[in-house]
Amino acid sequence: MPRFRLIVFDLDGTLIDSIGDLATAVNLLLGERGAAPLRVPQVAAMVGEGARLLVGRAMAAAGLADDEAALLRFLEIYEGLLPGDTRPYAGILEALEALRPHARLAVLSNKPTAASLTLLDALGLTPFFAAVIGGDGAFPRKPAPDGLRHLVAEAGVSPSETVLVGDSTIDLLTSQAAGTAACIARYGFGQVTFDGSRLRGGELFADTPHDLVRLLT
Repeated sequence: MPRFRLIVFDLDGTLIDSIGDLATAVNLLLGERGAAPLRVPQVAAMVGEGARLLVGRAMAAAGLADDEAALLRFLEIYEGLLPGDTRPYAGILEALEALRPHARLAVLSNKPTAASLTLLDALGLTPFFAAVIGGDGAFPRKPAPDGLRHLVAEAGVSPSETVLVGDSTIDLLTSQAAGTAACIARYGFGQVTFDGSRLRGGELFADTPHDLVRLLT
């Protein structure tokens, strides 16, 4: 029997390297408001909890007042860039192809649903996934476990038969709250702010996408 029957992936920093386009959109927004650009590592440290928090953090770092108009403008700019320079991490397509016969695959992201679907389509990833849940859908954003629990129930599996693959502390906390296994994508940009003190032991660690097949089957 396969080790896991349901494999749920985070999107940004796990399946796709999107930090360049996210930083570009942030800096275009800041430039429109007369502020200096942020460095890519600064933006990387702000990503992972949805567009609302990303924009709020970027505005605060630039010394600007945040408002709802800033979020809407960011989304407009960002979605206009896509797919831009965003690409699947090297080895992701091969890993998904190898994993698909062994388990149901799904995506759970804090990224807005429209942008998530646009990128999955543009990068040829959509056919791999039975379900996609974005951060603005029916469930609270990660680390709330609701979306992950829904995917588990929808697949008809148990939490112990499920693993969440993600690059950030947010993904780790989500898996812990839902009672699933966790696989930490150490190649992703979420590692910039990863809190190793939240590890409980028993987590899996992928240093490259190629490691995923060995670890998850």
